[in-house]
Amino acid sequence: MAIVKVIEVIASSDKSFDDAARNALKEASKSVNNIESIYVKEMNAKVENNEIVSYGVNAKVSFKVGN
Repeated sequence: MAIVKVIEVIASSDKSFDDAARNALKEASKSVNNIESIYVKEMNAKVENNEIVSYGVNAKVSFKVGN
């Protein structure tokens, strides 16, 4: 029987929320195998001089362990 584990990661990008989510997956995949899904839990943005300068996401990454 396979077990699915979930970790929560935080990532950012200066381009977009989509890029921040891709960065979260990219970083998680460096230490986790068998990733099956990513769920973006929260999004936030840093603003300076009325402009968005950084996009961030909190994401849950699901992966299989075992069989």
